[in-house]
Amino acid sequence: MQTPPQQSKPLLLASGSSYRRQLLRKLGLRFTAVSPNIDEAAKPGEAAEDLALRLACQKARALAAAYPDHLIIGSDQVAVLGDSRLGKPGTHENAVAQLARASGNTVTFLTGLCVYDAVCGISHTGLDRCRVHFRRLHRDQIERYVAADQPYDCAGAFKSEGLGIALIERFEGDDPNALVGLPLILLTEMLKRFGVAVF
Repeated sequence: MQTPPQQSKPLLLASGSSYRRQLLRKLGLRFTAVSPNIDEAAKPGEAAEDLALRLACQKARALAAAYPDHLIIGSDQVAVLGDSRLGKPGTHENAVAQLARASGNTVTFLTGLCVYDAVCGISHTGLDRCRVHFRRLHRDQIERYVAADQPYDCAGAFKSEGLGIALIERFEGDDPNALVGLPLILLTEMLKRFGVAVF
C-alpha cells in the first residue's frame, strides 16, 4: 500500500488549466485547483522571462485572500520565436500560421513557477527554459496535425504530450513536463522547502 505524501498545509493550484492539473496529479498530492482570472497582458518593454515569472507570482498571490491557509502554486508559460512571442492561437488558422513560422526553427518555452505561502507571505520562484527544435514541416503536415490535435489553447500551437511530439527534432531542457505547463522537478524542490515531501 502506497503511503500518501506528507502535507503540512493544504495545496492550491492557481490555474484553470486541465494540463497543469493532470501534471500535478503525477506527484500524488492532494490539491484544489482554482482559476485566478488575472490580466495576462505583458507590460511595455517587459522581457519574456520577466513576464513568465511575474504572471506565475501574480496568479499565486491573487488567491491568497480567499485561501489564507494554503500553499499556492502559480505557473505561466511564454513561448518565444526570435523576437516574437507566440500566444495561444485560439483558431485553426492561427495555429497553422504559428507552426509555419516554427518550421525549421527553434522556439524557446519559458515557464515561470511560484509557490506562495499565504500564511506567512513567503514565496519561492524559478524559471524553466526549454528550447524546442522543430522539423521542417510542409503545409499539409501542419494542417493534418492541427486538425488532429487541435492545439488551440497551447502556446506555440503544439502538444508535446500528444501527436505534436512528431513535429520536433529535439528539445533542450531539464524537464519535459515544463513543455506542458508545469515544471515538476523544480516544483518538487520548492515544495520540499515548505515541508511538503513527495516521498
